[in-house]
Amino acid sequence: MQQNVSHTPKTAAHWRVEDIDFSAIDRTVVEGNEDLFFLLMSASFIETGSDTYAANLAEHYAAWPEIADWLSTQWEAEELQHGRALRAYVEAVWPAFPWQQAYDSFFAEYSQLCTMEELYPDQRLELVARCVVETSTTAYYHTLRDLSDEPVLSQMLGHIRNDEVNHFKHFLKFFKEMQDESPVGRARIAKALYGRLKELRDSDTEIALRHVWAHKGPYFSATTVLLEERAQHIYELISSRLPADLAVRMLLKPMLLPQRVEGLIRTPISKLATRVLAHG
Repeated sequence: MQQNVSHTPKTAAHWRVEDIDFSAIDRTVVEGNEDLFFLLMSASFIETGSDTYAANLAEHYAAWPEIADWLSTQWEAEELQHGRALRAYVEAVWPAFPWQQAYDSFFAEYSQLCTMEELYPDQRLELVARCVVETSTTAYYHTLRDLSDEPVLSQMLGHIRNDEVNHFKHFLKFFKEMQDESPVGRARIAKALYGRLKELRDSDTEIALRHVWAHKGPYFSATTVLLEERAQHIYELISSRLPADLAVRMLLKPMLLPQRVEGLIRTPISKLATRVLAHG
């Protein structure tokens, strides 16, 4: 396989955490929302731990300097910025939550999943898998923004969602260029898509939720539900708001299907994606 994948330049004006006015948060709108408490805390953990995974990916694409450079200089930096922004937000709204302690316990478990063995040996198929992950995160932040009535949160989630869409476009572009050089069959692409989609059911979010629950302290302490019930409620909530059509359009892109064929299979795939992406 030739290794001359071209580089997509970084967008010049990118949002910064420093430009978000966390003092303007209307806490009365969000601090009593238990769903957002768990969803935002979980997301802050996962995004903050993304540098471990980014290092593995950069190593995986070491023979493709343009991809490795983008992963190291843009993708990783933006994912970590998501973590900083989410942490700043949740600490502003729920200041008594022991964020660092909870994150450390989460990362001790989560980091065990961030291994080179988790990546597809075929770099083309790993790019396909990354498209699935970016589709999932795009849908997730789209849904979180839809759940939010708090202006600062809506603005921040919009920024993060747009980043995830851009990441998807990069991974798809790199895949297409590799595909032009050394094609992989659609059957293997579909298997990689479905395989990574199923893996999302045993997702980072499930791990994060457990550690948020274990450290929530006085927050929402009056609840009588169990962790399993809370997690199921959250998955059902996400499922009911999931932008399935958007997710399916993104998921089908790596298949490089003729437009007519894509139109025929979009509806049945949409039902599957809604169920799997939302843990239903």
